[in-house]
Amino acid sequence: MNWKTLEFDQLSARELYLILRARSAVFVVEQSHVCLDADGRDENALHVFAVEDMGRPMPILAYARVQPGDAEDPEITIDKVLTSPLRRGDGTAELLLDRVLDAIAERWPGHAARVSAPLNLRGFYEQFGFRKTEGPFLEHGVPFIGLTRQVRSSQPRFGARRRARDGESLVDTFELL
Repeated sequence: MNWKTLEFDQLSARELYLILRARSAVFVVEQSHVCLDADGRDENALHVFAVEDMGRPMPILAYARVQPGDAEDPEITIDKVLTSPLRRGDGTAELLLDRVLDAIAERWPGHAARVSAPLNLRGFYEQFGFRKTEGPFLEHGVPFIGLTRQVRSSQPRFGARRRARDGESLVDTFELL
């Protein structure tokens, strides 16, 4: 699995195509979110994703778009979060969010981050320090909530929290992937 964190202008035409294809497969086909996915926000966003075997028709294993805040709304927005059906439940989503939070801390230090997520994913985001700030509300007929993660200097990474919770002493293989 190869992780990439790229600005829009750094994406190759093939990478952009595969990202849009993965987003369409998950959001439009699988989840029936009928909307214009190419919404004009990709050009100013950071794209965090994992790929495997770029020759395959669907090599994107995980993806998230990170949008910078502005003077009126300084919070960083994380959206278009997805994992391939083949990688759900294996820790790939956790690795993705770790990468996203690292990118935010590096590029926009001191800024809070927010995400809108299906209500059933609340626990997933809370393990990363996100807290419910709005909702529930309906989005595409599904109950969603807004979650925000305030900046704290001592928030541990997911792997450290999971090992502490499970009482295990394991080698952190995050960088070996």
